[in-house]
Amino acid sequence: MSATRHRAVGGRVNHVLDYLRRMQAENPSFFYAIQGDNDHTGGSIFWVDATSRMNYAYFGDTVVFDTTYRTNRYRVPFASFSGLNHHGQPVLFGCALILNDSEASFAWLFQTWLHAMSDRRPISITTDPDRLIQMAVTQVLPETRLRFNRWSIFKETQEKLAHIYQSQPTFEIEFKKCVNETETINEFESSWVSLLERYFVMDNEWLQSMYNARQEWVPAYMRDTFFGDFSITERNIGLNSFFEGFVNASTTIQMLIKQYEKAVASWHEKELKSDYDSTNTSPVLKTPSPMEKQAANLYTRRIFMKFQEELVETLANPATKIDDSGTVATYRVAKFGEEHKAHTVNFTSFEMKANCSCQMFEHSGIICRHILAVFRAKNVLTLPSQYVLKRWTRNAKIGDMQDEHATELPNNSRESLTDRYNTLRQEAIKYVEEGAKSIHVYNVAMDALQEALKKVSSAKNQSPISAEDGALSNGRNQELHAAGDIETVACQSARGSHQSAFYFY
Repeated sequence: MSATRHRAVGGRVNHVLDYLRRMQAENPSFFYAIQGDNDHTGGSIFWVDATSRMNYAYFGDTVVFDTTYRTNRYRVPFASFSGLNHHGQPVLFGCALILNDSEASFAWLFQTWLHAMSDRRPISITTDPDRLIQMAVTQVLPETRLRFNRWSIFKETQEKLAHIYQSQPTFEIEFKKCVNETETINEFESSWVSLLERYFVMDNEWLQSMYNARQEWVPAYMRDTFFGDFSITERNIGLNSFFEGFVNASTTIQMLIKQYEKAVASWHEKELKSDYDSTNTSPVLKTPSPMEKQAANLYTRRIFMKFQEELVETLANPATKIDDSGTVATYRVAKFGEEHKAHTVNFTSFEMKANCSCQMFEHSGIICRHILAVFRAKNVLTLPSQYVLKRWTRNAKIGDMQDEHATELPNNSRESLTDRYNTLRQEAIKYVEEGAKSIHVYNVAMDALQEALKKVSSAKNQSPISAEDGALSNGRNQELHAAGDIETVACQSARGSHQSAFYFY
C-alpha cells in the first residue's frame, strides 16, 4: 500500500474500531484482533462474528481468501475469508483491513484467523496469485492445499501478452482451453508445449513463470483435492463474490461497515430461501431410479440438480468391464461417439467403493457419471453413504458438526461463562434457522421456546448464581476476557521475529 493511501485509510479506522467494540460488547462470541501498537494505525485489523465462526465449523473444508479490494483501484484495503455453504452459495468466514502489505502482516492475519476458528485448518485455500500471500500460507497452513485463482491469472496474462492477444485473436481461446479442458497432467503438458510452439512463444518469460507455478493454478494438478467446484470452469471467476455489488471502487471506509452488514444480511436471506425451497418443494425427477429419489430427499436443491445431471448422463455413458481381479473390477466408461475420451473406474464390490480417473468426487464432493454408470451396471440401486457429503445435504447444519471440523472444547469449558454463552448461542442460531422455515414450524418453535424459558427461570430461582459464575449485564460479559479486556499475544512472524497483537473476546 502506498504511504499516501496508508495515511488516508489509517486515519479513519476508528470508525471501524468503534463498530467492532460495539459488536463485541453486545456479543462475547464476536471476535476481533488488532495487529501492531496501541495507536492501531500501523497494522491490520481482523474480525469475525458468531455466525461466521459457526458456519466455518460446517463448511470450513475449503476457503477463499479474497484480496481484490487491496489494490489501489479501491479506496479501502478490505479482505475477506469465505467458503461455500450447502447450497454452493458464498458464506463468510471473517474480514480484515490490511494496512500493511508484508509477509509478516499476512502471516499474522492467517494466524489470527486460525486462532478465531479454534485452530481448525481447511483442506484447501484459494487466493490471488501473490508471492507474499503464498509465503504466509505456506508458513501458517503448511498442510492446506494452496490454489491461485485462475481468473486473476487469465486477466494478468491478457495484460502481459496484450500484443499477442491483439495479433493472434485465437490465442486466448486456445490458452484457456489448454488450462481448463485438459484432464490429466500428461494431457496438459502436451497441450501446453503444442500451444507455445504453435504461437512461437516458447521463450516468453511470463508464460514460463506461469508454467513454473502450474501446480498452484492448473486444474489437472489439483483434481485429487477438495475445492467444492462443480465443474472445471464453474469457479473461474473473480474471488470477491460475497461482497460483489456491495463493495466497489467508490466505497469509503465510513461506508464499509454498512455495506458489510448489507452483504451479510443479503446472503443470509438467500440461504434461508434456498433452505425453504429445498425443504418445502419437490424437484422433478427424470428417471425411475430409486437412487434419484434418494438423492432428491438428501441433497439441497442446487446440489441435487448437479447430481441429477450426472445420473441422467449415465444413459449415454455405458460402462464396460475391462478387467477383474476378483476383488477389484475395472471399467471403461465413455460417451457414445466419444470413445477417445474414456474414463477408468475401479470398483470394489465388497466395500461398495469406486474411484474414477476424472476425480470429480474428490474435487467437488459430488459423485460423477462414470461411477454412477458402473453402479448402474452392477445394479447398485441406492447411493452408498460414503458418497454423500453431509456438507451438501439439507441437514448440513443439523446435529453434530462435521467430524473433521469439530470443535474440541476443554474439559472445563462449562465452567466459563463465555463458553456457556457461546455454546448456547450457537445452538440458538441453529434453532432460529430451523424454526423460521414455515408458519407451522415457527409456531411449534415459539411454543417450545416459551416452555423452555419457564423451565430456565425456574431453575435459576432454585439455584442462585454464585459470584464465581460471573454475571451478564446488558448482554455484556463481566468476567475475565470480557468485552474490553485485552489479551496480548505474541505471534511468530514470517521471519522469526515477534509482533504484538491485541485479541478481543
